[in-house]
Amino acid sequence: MSTVGPDRAVSTLAELMGGAVFVVNAKGEILLWSRGAERLLGFSSEQVLGQPCSSAIRCRDRDVRNSIAQEGRIDGVSIELDHAQGGTVRVKRSAQAFFDAQGRFAGAIEMLWPAEAEPRTKSIGLQAADKAEVFHGLITRDSALKQAFQIIRNVAQTEATVLIRGESGTGKELVAQALHEESHRRSHPFLAINCATLSANLLESELFGHVRGAFTGAIKDHQGLFKRADGGTIFLDEVAELPLELQAKLLRVLQEKTFIPVGGDHPITVDVRIVAATHRSLREEVKAGHFREDLMYRLRVVPIFLPPLRARRQDIGLLLQRFIDQHNLHGPRRIQSIEPEAMRVLLDHHWPGNVRELQNVVEYAFAVGRGDVLQLDDLPPEFREEPLSPTVADLPVTENEADRIRRALASAHGHIDRAAQLLGMSRATFWRKRKKYGL
Repeated sequence: MSTVGPDRAVSTLAELMGGAVFVVNAKGEILLWSRGAERLLGFSSEQVLGQPCSSAIRCRDRDVRNSIAQEGRIDGVSIELDHAQGGTVRVKRSAQAFFDAQGRFAGAIEMLWPAEAEPRTKSIGLQAADKAEVFHGLITRDSALKQAFQIIRNVAQTEATVLIRGESGTGKELVAQALHEESHRRSHPFLAINCATLSANLLESELFGHVRGAFTGAIKDHQGLFKRADGGTIFLDEVAELPLELQAKLLRVLQEKTFIPVGGDHPITVDVRIVAATHRSLREEVKAGHFREDLMYRLRVVPIFLPPLRARRQDIGLLLQRFIDQHNLHGPRRIQSIEPEAMRVLLDHHWPGNVRELQNVVEYAFAVGRGDVLQLDDLPPEFREEPLSPTVADLPVTENEADRIRRALASAHGHIDRAAQLLGMSRATFWRKRKKYGL
């Protein structure tokens, strides 16, 4: 084998498997490009070797450094890559990361198949990722979220301001980063700030900067986020918490592309794209007098809604597989399967913290449990508590069953699990009743 060389050995293995193979280093630069990769995407090895994956074939999921480096392994996910003759090719992608002795990402080997082909993958027995779409760290089978991905791709090619609406833990910052990476601003800074974490004075200084002597302790000039992000993107998380006195300054940046630092007297011109996010309704905040109506319209030229995890139940198993695969690469425990009772509890959970909560639950299970089976006792205490008695007092008992189901759905704002709980039914029973009455 030493006389053949590792590159030749990997290329020969790729030919035998009939797939496209390429290898990248820690910087995402392509080190090996098989003949199968040339056939699939049309690029010769001379065109791509030594080039970053992001520029050579426009990897649309923030490339190896940000996806595989964090996840360790990716199995059979669908992505789009550029073709040498123009347009894009939808392929299935599997990849395995390599780490050095200090645990730092050292590179990865990737295999690509045409989308209609099925790679051989190994999982813990949850749902396969064959109909899932991975997009800048987000993964889903949900049609609504896939539609949001396409909106992001389209709007990223424009300068329209975007307002991301979603509950905590649904991935709003990942969406903002995706907008930046898909846009022509990708080579410039992406800076984020949470508007709810700082006082009005500190937030003003952090956003717009200040000049020396502007206030006690201002011993030198300070560049704010808008200046540091010139040419790039600023992500304003929880923008509904922005104090009214700062909303006028933000409106000026949106309208005139200028601002004045705290204590300054000369306007500064910047070219910055603003992406905002909130878990609240800005229209309701406007009605309550907490948010400027003119600023709301400026911020929400293109609104993007992220569904909560409870509305995309088919993704729970998919995300469990992903997070378990990530943790299996490190630490003393490797989970190969999930106890049925534990899986039932996970699927029935309401997930108020969304994907972030699910990720934390998996981390908890790896920290406290042992063995290759994830058991109910490995889950946080709240998953093992007896469920609360259903709340049916506010549903009139004189109504017929169909009317009670309608009222429960209205009370739960369309959330199936909550409506079933209100009526004291299991999800399966509730589904059968809805089908029976045509609801």
